[in-house]
Amino acid sequence: MKKNFKILLLLLSISIGAYAQKEEIKEAQSYYSKGKTQEALAILKKIEYLIVNAPVEVKSDFYFTKGNVYKDLASKNVDAAANFALAVGAYQDVLLYENDSQIYKYAFKASLALKEMKSKLVDGAYNDFKAEKFKESADKSYEVYLFDKKDVRNLFNAASAAFAAKEYKSAIKYFEELKRLNYTGEMVIFYATNKKTKQEEAFISMSAREASIQEGLYEKPRNVNPPSKKEEILTSLAFCYMETNDYCSAEKYYEDALQVNQNCMTCFINLAYVKIQFKKELQDLMGTLGNSLGEMQQYDKLDAQKDEIVKSAIPYLKKALNIEPKNESATKSLLGIYRSLNMTGEYNALKNSM
Repeated sequence: MKKNFKILLLLLSISIGAYAQKEEIKEAQSYYSKGKTQEALAILKKIEYLIVNAPVEVKSDFYFTKGNVYKDLASKNVDAAANFALAVGAYQDVLLYENDSQIYKYAFKASLALKEMKSKLVDGAYNDFKAEKFKESADKSYEVYLFDKKDVRNLFNAASAAFAAKEYKSAIKYFEELKRLNYTGEMVIFYATNKKTKQEEAFISMSAREASIQEGLYEKPRNVNPPSKKEEILTSLAFCYMETNDYCSAEKYYEDALQVNQNCMTCFINLAYVKIQFKKELQDLMGTLGNSLGEMQQYDKLDAQKDEIVKSAIPYLKKALNIEPKNESATKSLLGIYRSLNMTGEYNALKNSM
């Protein structure tokens, strides 16, 4: 009898708890409908720890409301990337719980919200980039990529925006992921001209474009094949590593980029710069050596290596000048190297050719 009584009390406490949670969720929904997003969020945060053991229906109510609240914050550009991620997580929880229980209340709306958010965040990232808010653009593009990893263009957009923002560590992370995925950006873009606006627009597929043309809304179809992004990814990676003083990695990626484009001017000039940085690293090491016999011998050895490293930059600059004989940066760098190595004849010949 006592055991049955305890079970009854437990069931009653669960029912009362679930009822209380429902009432608080309704209150949060009411605040949300009135545009009081922060008040709604405060209530949801207060009861979130209780939702784990709640009935499926209560979980659906909670997570759908949570998704709406964070979606609203993201759409208002309040820490958009982070709130987008939280909204996505909440809507995905709705789908998870309702699919498990086979009780569908918000699944369709949650799916529509996910698609709408992706579209809005992509637009937001694009607008931020145009407004030169590069870090914000990168964060948004990366969140979209995490949401839909099949659409790798968003990862490339995140990398490009992080690069523009000089957020080199983030850019390295994104470009390295692109390299791992062997992303080249090679695709077909389907364009047609809007008869009403006379503006050319892109379509997600050929069939979508053909349907619009058959409806009489568009004309003048054409296809565009953008160039490969492989060289850009490699040279961007190299530059990011160079800016973070990782010259070995920078050298490797510039050499890799030359395998893609044997006439890469950026590669030749920056490889010469990297060699000079290696020389400076040796000079710094030489400056720490003392006057013992062993250290003096090491000094002489490093001094010889230093000159050889500088000499190794010469072929890169010569190749750059073969491509662009009047390139000022390559010319100045080569003159500086000739002067530092006392290569008077080569220095005068180059100077006279200017």
